[in-house]
Amino acid sequence: MAGVLGTSTVAQVAFIVRDIEATKVKFAEFLGVDAPPTVGGGNYEITKTEVYGQPAPNANALLAFFDAGPGLQIELIQPNTEKSVWREFLDRHGEGIHHIAFQVKGMDGKIKDMELAGYPLVQRGKYGDGGGEYAYFDAIDGLKCFVELLESYR
Repeated sequence: MAGVLGTSTVAQVAFIVRDIEATKVKFAEFLGVDAPPTVGGGNYEITKTEVYGQPAPNANALLAFFDAGPGLQIELIQPNTEKSVWREFLDRHGEGIHHIAFQVKGMDGKIKDMELAGYPLVQRGKYGDGGGEYAYFDAIDGLKCFVELLESYR
C-alpha cells in the first residue's frame, strides 16, 4: 500500500513556539548538541508565500533546524504577527507540534493527490533561499497536525 504520498518517511517534525531563542537552547540541551542558528523565512520576492490561496507578502517566521538522525529534522518556528497557518496555530492552540513533513518530487501533482484525499492546501511558498518549495495541508481533524510537503530543487 503506497499511501497518499507514495512515501511514509517523515523528513521533519516542526513545533510552533513563542520564543525561538529560549526553546532552541532547551532542545540543544536535551539533545546534547549545539543550538543551531536562527534564520528568517525569507523575502516575499523569493518566497511568494500564499495563505489560503491569497498572496501573503508579510507572513514570515523565525526558524531553527536540528538534525535529529538520518534524514530527520526538528524545526522550530516562531511566527510573526501576520496571517499565516503558523500564526493561526499559535493563536488557537498555543505552542506545540505543528506539522510533519515529507520530501516529495512533483509538487503540483502531490498537491492534487492531497486535496483529492481530503486535505486542503492552506499555505504554500518557496524556501527563503529559493532552493525549493513547501506546501501545508490541513490534516488536523484526521491526523491531529498539519502535513507539509517539501520539494528541494538542489
